[in-house]
Amino acid sequence: MAGWEDVRDFTLGNVSRRATRIEFGPNAIRAVQGPNDDRVLEPYAYVGANRSLYLDVELTQLLCRVVVTGDHTWSVQDADTAEIGTITRLPSPRRFLRPNWQITQPGHPDILGRTEWLTGSPARLAAKAASRLIVSVLDGLTGIGDEGGDQPTKSRTLEWRTPSELVMITSTTITITADWLDRRLPFAYTLLAK
Repeated sequence: MAGWEDVRDFTLGNVSRRATRIEFGPNAIRAVQGPNDDRVLEPYAYVGANRSLYLDVELTQLLCRVVVTGDHTWSVQDADTAEIGTITRLPSPRRFLRPNWQITQPGHPDILGRTEWLTGSPARLAAKAASRLIVSVLDGLTGIGDEGGDQPTKSRTLEWRTPSELVMITSTTITITADWLDRRLPFAYTLLAK
């Protein structure tokens, strides 16, 4: 399937339609398309064995594979076993904090994925805190989330940055903001982070 190189918003899973009717398909990297009320999750790369991704549902056209190269490091390789880049899980120096991640793509600065609360200037962090406070107060006043907590839990959000640029944001979906990022690297990250 053509077009995986330009995917901007995607998720990993087997749900092909979420809102009006839930439909299922094979486990795949799925691009988010359409309006919120009828969002379609179009498959672009199908999950195979041993952390591999294929362009076809029959799993005959290898897009990339993830190979362990160290305790916390993986190489992302194309169909010819050429390295596209590496992904490293950086253990937290603090016991109760989750690890950070790093993606290395040759010819570009390293990309560090850190929780959104650890990135940005003090003014930006203060603005995030204020907006979260307002949302939580409004939720409390309107009763959203009451009656057994029917609201989904918020997943961890990571902001992936070079020293000078926001490259992508990962949460329940992944949003890529840098055109130069080889999409196979964030695709591979989803296989490791699940």
